[in-house]
Amino acid sequence: MRILFVGDIFGQPGREALARHLPRLKQEHAVDLTIVNSENAAGGFGLTGPLAEEIFDRGADVITTGNHVWDRRELHDYYRDFPADAARVLRPANFPPGLPGAGLYCSQIASGEAYAVLNLQGRVFLPAIDCPFRKADELLASLPAQVKTIVVDMHAEATSEKQAMGWYLDGRVSAVLGTHTHVPTADERILPGGTGFQTDVGMTGPFAGVIGCRTEDVLQRFLTGVAAKLSPARGDIRLCAILLETENGRTRRMVRIMARDHESAG
Repeated sequence: MRILFVGDIFGQPGREALARHLPRLKQEHAVDLTIVNSENAAGGFGLTGPLAEEIFDRGADVITTGNHVWDRRELHDYYRDFPADAARVLRPANFPPGLPGAGLYCSQIASGEAYAVLNLQGRVFLPAIDCPFRKADELLASLPAQVKTIVVDMHAEATSEKQAMGWYLDGRVSAVLGTHTHVPTADERILPGGTGFQTDVGMTGPFAGVIGCRTEDVLQRFLTGVAAKLSPARGDIRLCAILLETENGRTRRMVRIMARDHESAG
């Protein structure tokens, strides 16, 4: 199976980059499954139902999120009013019980091969929620035996926590891919058990700013200590992604992609 995982969509610039590059990438690489982290799609913070539908229309099969998923209250309405569509919009599985949505999605590609996508959130430097490691154990045990291709979005701040999850799940999932920090890491590798790993896939959005935000807004915060409103930057728009090739649930090949204007590297 060929899987394209696209890093955090940041605001309108990120959505425009997705629209510009995703169709070409899917065609060039004969992609079977496309997963897009979209927790920052709405102005850099959160996600709405209409934007989720836009991202699906652009070619995403599954949307993952993270700690900003509830920044837009409208998403609660989307889960309530469009449950079939919203089932493909994951929020971290280790959030407290009772919240809308789920952190695990199972389906199959056009050929009939089954897959699962699991969304987890770390706890180091982030809110103290349920243990992502134990939640992973619980949900993986619930999957039918025929689901061998499993991709995990580990949305976390600390590189150590993401790497620990990679080793913890090595041999049990196809890939553990880090999101959240918006800076792509050059450490993609296949662990001994056949699990593909990358500490952070990176961001799809404006690299001319600071992790997607306008430089002047961020500098005001650092220089004055006063919280300024953060807005998406506009320059140097890139799409960051990782391409996986799996066989019998194990990753055989990984390619890091950075698409910029009409060229991609990786």
